[in-house]
This record gives sequence, structure tokens and C-alpha cells, in this order.
Amino acid sequence: MNTLTFGLTCLLLATFLGAGVVKGVTGMGLPTVAMGLLGAVMSPLTAAAILIIPSFVTNVWQMLVGRDKLRLMRRLWLMMLCIVIGTVLGARLLVVVDPVWSGRALGIALIAYAAYALFSPAISTSERVEPWLSPVIGIVTGLLTGATGVFTLPAVPYLQSLGLQKDELVQALGLSFTVSTVALAGGLLAHGAFRLDQLGLSMLAVLPALVGMWLGSIVRQRISPKTFRRCFLLFLVVLGLELALRPFS
Repeated sequence: MNTLTFGLTCLLLATFLGAGVVKGVTGMGLPTVAMGLLGAVMSPLTAAAILIIPSFVTNVWQMLVGRDKLRLMRRLWLMMLCIVIGTVLGARLLVVVDPVWSGRALGIALIAYAAYALFSPAISTSERVEPWLSPVIGIVTGLLTGATGVFTLPAVPYLQSLGLQKDELVQALGLSFTVSTVALAGGLLAHGAFRLDQLGLSMLAVLPALVGMWLGSIVRQRISPKTFRRCFLLFLVVLGLELALRPFS
């Protein structure tokens, strides 16, 4: 599946353009959309490898825009360290588990994230529990990232619960996703599952992802972010059901 055919080229361009648009509008969602769409036509292991570079580039961009990055790094460093540990451990599952079961796990992760985002009430984490809860969230996020290639749970709802300002939250998400991307790459390398041909496909996906983010920033000014977000989450539910209910070959 890694041979660069015309069909694969079109798939990558369309997938990362669409995923970039989602990230441009909502500030997140590029790995989630890309893993969901690519996971429908290839193994989650291959999809995760292709995701590495466009995810890294777009998330570093998001992380560096603003003045709060150093303060956020000091506050969240233990969570980030635990994300790295959990991701490297969890990546083993992507390597050894049957691709059908990996696809099912990915589908369940997409459904769980969308259901939480659609129906859960806003929660708040007190400063008293943050020192011990952050590493727990980091480990769980890392294990799920390594096993499915999706970075969102439970990191996104946890960061949203910390009472960060809007710009701080965007940077914190960028920091978390950047660390998760680097850790996933390290986990795949450690388990011998990241090859040079996948690196080329990953580099190919950077441009459409950046173009998509630019288009998404324009779309964000023209439509209701709440409506777009709801449609995006419902799309993830449908995609997750397709992956989770896929029959064995």
C-alpha cells in the first residue's frame, strides 16, 4: 500500500486537505480525521506512520503561536513525559495486533471521543488534584495514542478542564499533540515499524495539510464554529462505526 500510485496520491491529498480544514476551523482534529479516513483503506500502523510529519509540522506551528508556551511547558511537563512513556509502550500494540482489531480499536476511540465531545457537560479540574492527575492523564493518553494513533483522549477534555484562556488552550493542545506525534514516531521506530517509503508519503502530506489549515481559517470566519464542530463530530461517529463494525476478511 506504500507504493506511490495515482490513487494513493489523490487519497493522501484529499485526506490531509480535509483534515487540515478541520484543524483550521477547530484547532484540532487533523490526526483524528487522517487516522479515521486512512484507517478505512489501510492498516492503522501504516496510517500512523504517514501521519507523523504533517501532524508534527501543523502542531508545532500551533504550539509556537503565542506567548504562553514556556509557562505551559513548565506546568504540563510531567503530563508530557508520561505521554511519551505511554505512547512508546502502546505503539507495540499497533505493531503486533491484527490490523482488523487495530481498526476496531481506532473506530471505538473515534466514537468515544465524538460522544464525549457531543454529550458531556463541562468539567473543571482543581489545582489541588492537578499534580497527581496530570501524569495519570498522560499515561492513559499515551497508551491510547500508541495503540490507535489518535491523540485526543483523555488529553483534550482534561486540558479543557484546566480553566485555560482561549489562546492558552490552543497552545496547550498544540504542545500535547506535538509531544504525542514525536512519541508516536519514536515508538514506531523503536519497534521497527517506520520505513523510509512511509517517510516520503508523510512528507507528501504536509502541503495539503497546511493548505487545508489556511482554508479552515477562512471557513472559521464565515460559518458557526459550533455548527461545524457538531457536523465534524457526527462524521467521526459514522466513520468510527464503519471501522468498528468492519467484518473480518
